[in-house]
Amino acid sequence: MSPTRERRRPVGEAGRASAPPDRSRRGRRTEAERRRTRPRPNRRKEIRRRWVALLTVLAIVGGVYLLFFSSLLGVSTVDVVGAKTVSADQIRAAAAVPDGKPMLRVDTDAIRDSVAELSGIATVEVSRSWPGTVEIAVTERTAIAYFDSGPGGDGFHLVDGGGVVFKTVKVRPAGIPQLKLPKVSVDDPVTRAVTAVLGKIPQPLQKQVTSASAKTPGSVEFALADGKTVRWGNAEQSDRKAKVLAALLTQPGKVYDVSAPELPTIS
Repeated sequence: MSPTRERRRPVGEAGRASAPPDRSRRGRRTEAERRRTRPRPNRRKEIRRRWVALLTVLAIVGGVYLLFFSSLLGVSTVDVVGAKTVSADQIRAAAAVPDGKPMLRVDTDAIRDSVAELSGIATVEVSRSWPGTVEIAVTERTAIAYFDSGPGGDGFHLVDGGGVVFKTVKVRPAGIPQLKLPKVSVDDPVTRAVTAVLGKIPQPLQKQVTSASAKTPGSVEFALADGKTVRWGNAEQSDRKAKVLAALLTQPGKVYDVSAPELPTIS
């Protein structure tokens, strides 16, 4: 038999046998290879995303400008609701709302405070009505009594239920009683007590009252058109006092005392 020939391994350039391939790296790629083969984003989609982002920013900036700085959504009308004796023009003048001012920059609290300073106004509410209307709703003061400034005075002063002197007229008011007090002021406890009583008594009785007076907040009394005097006391238990007084007035007498409604008297 011929001797078996020995197979020789190929020799490299340096005369050494080349190393067998590294099977452990089979199927793996380097980071550079992955980067080269990674799919690139669609350029049109990228441009579209950039345009959308830009337009969104422009829309936000435009909206802010439109709402806060442009006159397109500015004040075009000032509506006044509830005004009767105080003119709407007078209320608008006090409100001083700039025409064309952006609605969101209108200071409703400042408008309310300015209108509330008008002597004939009791309450004020200010609101926005889009796209361009500011609405001012007012409640006027109602005269519940008056007092006479006397000879040489400036007339007859109207007083509301809170004791606020809010208007002066030249002619004696009809249908409301006269206050006969040392002084009339919203800061005076006696004034507030008398006006509180006049505001709580039933309307049929109120129409009969010609004058009201008091020395202390608990000693309110008033005169009726038929010459009778009612001693009311303070403003507490007004409903009960009114019912007791209605029964007492059916009896003859001149002075009707309901200051203690559980123990009324007639004299």
